[in-house]
Amino acid sequence: MIGQTIILSSGQARRTAANMISAAPDGAVVNIRQGNRTPSQNAMMWACLSDIARAKPEGRSMSPEMWKAAFMSALGHEIVWQPGIDGSPPFPAGFRTSRMTKAQMGDLLSFILAYGDRHGVHWSEYRRSA
Repeated sequence: MIGQTIILSSGQARRTAANMISAAPDGAVVNIRQGNRTPSQNAMMWACLSDIARAKPEGRSMSPEMWKAAFMSALGHEIVWQPGIDGSPPFPAGFRTSRMTKAQMGDLLSFILAYGDRHGVHWSEYRRSA
């Protein structure tokens, strides 16, 4: 059972984790952390970023990927710019929402939604039903 991930979502899962800890050999390591963002959070983020890209607030014509980099940078997440290939413009790298916790992703979504609301973005059906 070494190397197994358990999501603490029920009493049974907690008992299983406790049993594994009790049976673990000396020197084993336990790492308890917040869960990563959910697939529904990710889907909602891309729907919102696409809505913002279509709306072009403040006259900004950017792809959803560029909007993602802009929002993450505004929240203090490190964005590294890499030089383009064969004279193409630089591109953002080093930002991954898949490594965010649910809470961090929630903060990002709240920021994106507040920005869109301030700039009159028409949210897609996905956003209205989420």
